[in-house]
Amino acid sequence: MGAIRNRTDMFATALAEAMIRWRWIVILATILATVGFAMGMPRLAFDTNYRAFFSDENPELAAFENFQATYTKNDNFLIVVRPADGNVFSQTTLAAVEEITEAGWQVPYAIRVDSITNFQHTWADGDNLIVEDLVRDAHALSDTELSERSAVALNEPLLRNQLITEDASVTAINIVLQYPEESAMEVPEAVAVVRALRDRIEADYPDIDIALSGVSMMNNAFMESGMGDMAKLIPLMYLVLLAIMMVAIRSVSGTIATLFLILFSSIVSMGSAGFLAIGLTPVSASAPTIVLTLAIADSIHILMSMRQRMRDGLPKRDAIVDAVRTNFLAVTITSLTTIIGFMALNLSDAPPFGHLGTMTAIGIAAAWLLSITFLPAIVSVLPMKAAPRKSDGKDATARMGQLAGFVTRHSRGVLIASAAASAVLIALIPTIEFNDQWVNYFSPSLEVRQDNDTALEYFGLYPIEFSVPADGAGGVSDPVYLERLDAFASWARQQDGVTHVYSITDIMRRLNRNMHEDDPAYFRIPDDRSLAAQYLLLYELSLPYGLDLNDRINIDKSATRMTVTLDNVTTQETKDFLDAAEAWLAENTPDYMHTSATGAQVMFAYVAERNVNSMISGNIIAILAIGLVMVMALRSFRLGLLSLIPNTLPILTTFGTWALLVGTVGFSVAAVGAVSLGIVVDDTVHFLTKYRRARMERGASTAEAIRYAFETVGMAVVINTIILAAGFAVLAMSTFKLNADMGLLTALAIVFALVLDFLLLPALLVELSKLTAPKTQSGEKSNEDRDYQPVA
Repeated sequence: MGAIRNRTDMFATALAEAMIRWRWIVILATILATVGFAMGMPRLAFDTNYRAFFSDENPELAAFENFQATYTKNDNFLIVVRPADGNVFSQTTLAAVEEITEAGWQVPYAIRVDSITNFQHTWADGDNLIVEDLVRDAHALSDTELSERSAVALNEPLLRNQLITEDASVTAINIVLQYPEESAMEVPEAVAVVRALRDRIEADYPDIDIALSGVSMMNNAFMESGMGDMAKLIPLMYLVLLAIMMVAIRSVSGTIATLFLILFSSIVSMGSAGFLAIGLTPVSASAPTIVLTLAIADSIHILMSMRQRMRDGLPKRDAIVDAVRTNFLAVTITSLTTIIGFMALNLSDAPPFGHLGTMTAIGIAAAWLLSITFLPAIVSVLPMKAAPRKSDGKDATARMGQLAGFVTRHSRGVLIASAAASAVLIALIPTIEFNDQWVNYFSPSLEVRQDNDTALEYFGLYPIEFSVPADGAGGVSDPVYLERLDAFASWARQQDGVTHVYSITDIMRRLNRNMHEDDPAYFRIPDDRSLAAQYLLLYELSLPYGLDLNDRINIDKSATRMTVTLDNVTTQETKDFLDAAEAWLAENTPDYMHTSATGAQVMFAYVAERNVNSMISGNIIAILAIGLVMVMALRSFRLGLLSLIPNTLPILTTFGTWALLVGTVGFSVAAVGAVSLGIVVDDTVHFLTKYRRARMERGASTAEAIRYAFETVGMAVVINTIILAAGFAVLAMSTFKLNADMGLLTALAIVFALVLDFLLLPALLVELSKLTAPKTQSGEKSNEDRDYQPVA
């Protein structure tokens, strides 16, 4: 079994022997502990609010919360109605809109419903101001009356391109909600009612198509996407990973043992999240999928080593002990470094990534503990055989040895080629652009994405909110303020990507016209402050309950809300608009009117940049911590320092490849660095620990130690890479874009890690040994630089 050379080996040997001796107690204790953790799973609940993606310290979130406290929440349903005949102003379509509008008030938590039918149309009747619904009892309206209503709606700035398209072919009903936020089921409850309403209207009006969009549909989609991924991806992961395991270790018993290990690890991870009151989001809900993938890694190395030793003729019990002994340090280091990488996610500005890191780290810790306790115990119970090793030199171990020979013989060329290829890819990183269009976070296969695309096509879907201050209480009636605000609204309407601007000045223009007997010449801002205040008061007193101006003017009338709706703009286009708006206000308005934009689109526009900045320190800490672990574990400063090269290059080359193939990333990119770093270290750890073991225990030369590392751990690393890449490739099938991007990027990094660890790392070891190896007096190369010989 080989001589035991250090205390680590002595501890690992004693541990393995104890696990085998007390195997039934170990198995029972594992099951009981897992059941205990499982009791936390019923406490898990999905967070149905996109605000979960922003930390409490996020300044954009703080500004948005303050804005909503001043006016009203913007949680809403936008119900888009498309008649087949392309004419909204028909008796049938308007009747359907009336019915939806009335039913909208019955949606749980609804506080306001706006549509073209209940729009508060104003007109003059002598000295009286008449305020009434634009459409009442649509079935009774004549063609002339329908035409009149159409003309009013299409000429009303507050309706055109907001609730009715310019060609009157599509309309929308907007339902605003105020959730008490006491239960996670509030949003699903409201969504269920709205969906039932849609189904009823489409059944009663077969020529009308309805699309459901809005913030509440988005929030609900976060939950449904996460639950859908868990239901689809986890079973698929089990299928893929177990198939690979069967091929890799060619043992039903080993596969069954691994199945139990990954199942228990996932339960511990999810149960712990329940006890820690972690809210699930599509990001954190991917933790079980990642744990399933990573939990296999330790088992693979131990089972592969065990199988190799059995093929060499060792009895199963001795093979188990030797496998634990030779892999204990490596699996401990890899688990620790992976935990460090995932825990670094807690420095992210987006809490769901921190939750993902914590949940995955717990699962990895559980997998490590089970791999050195439960795995030896259960494998010792299950039947397991291994065919004798082939002597024809054609098995996988021999092929790994041949690869080692190629790299060591051509080390300089391999080093130059791999370094040059990496440099080319890394040079492409600055070309990557950040783009977080939050409506597009969901797969086009989902109904919510299709409905969002419909709403975006006709009305835009990205509101930018401004709270524009006036000069003191009551200042919103000041003609100077109103003129400046109207100029700002006019400027906004002229900007690229703007589909609609909602400003209180449009109401003031209309009221001024109404109070002058509907004379079109008076469709302008009132020039007298007291007159404007009277108009506003008279109008407010005439509005029905629920349709007041509290969502547009603050309590003391010292500020008004202006909403600019954008179409399918990119993150950079959004930032350009925000910068231009602030510049226009600074140049064209007095200081008291200066303000900054807010809203979900603003928050998501800066989240990628903010998240990357917050994770830079996290990645630096992770790199330094992992480097320190490597130095201490390998007991070599040089090897620990050297390991940083193959550990960081895969991440950099991955981003370079992504820049070449895709070109844009969202804020999930910030998490990829830490996640990938914790994972790609594994290959380096296993390779260098075996390399060092050969150097220290066998007195092997550099080339011989490299060959030993390839032969003993090479196939396990290859299989582990296939499993990890397959696992994250499965994650790339997520219906949630952040998970899909993270899965693809991490899978790429894992593949690059294998290539660099098999080519760049051994080439570096050889070339460094040539630089440091002394020469004999005759000028011949020393033992460090001689050609390798097969290691028995």
